[in-house]
Amino acid sequence: MNVTIRPATINDLPAILAIVNYAILHTTSNYNYDIQTIEIQNQWFIDKKIQNFPIVVAEINELAIGYGTYGTFREKIGYQYTVEHSVYVSEEWTGKGIGKLLINHLIQLAKSQGYHTMIGAIDADNSGSIAFHKKFGFKECGIIKEAAFKFDKWLDLLFMQLILKE
Repeated sequence: MNVTIRPATINDLPAILAIVNYAILHTTSNYNYDIQTIEIQNQWFIDKKIQNFPIVVAEINELAIGYGTYGTFREKIGYQYTVEHSVYVSEEWTGKGIGKLLINHLIQLAKSQGYHTMIGAIDADNSGSIAFHKKFGFKECGIIKEAAFKFDKWLDLLFMQLILKE
């Protein structure tokens, strides 16, 4: 399996859209209810580029099978060295090391851009994602009980943190 991690292009948006919409409809890894449209995803892409935040894709045979990004954690200036990341992998490619390649790449990019801390906001019942993040040195740093409501139940939000510069 020859996987390439590269910057996303506008041509990757249909694949990214399919991945994120699957997560919205079928998982609690994304707390949105409604699927995204190509127009929304295009604006998201433009906004990330304007703010100098990366979007990277994992590609096999010229098909984007996963993506990762990070962006503003909170708006106040004091948070300027902290980013919150997202990694999504197409359902048929989960568990095959794609997420590992994406998160490693994002961590290196964040370090090269001078960020100090990377945050993951994870559904507290998502033991797979929690274990995944721990493999990369992320530490649990707090839970907000019943922070979200999806699929007819209250969801707890777990924050995990990686200090990029020790």
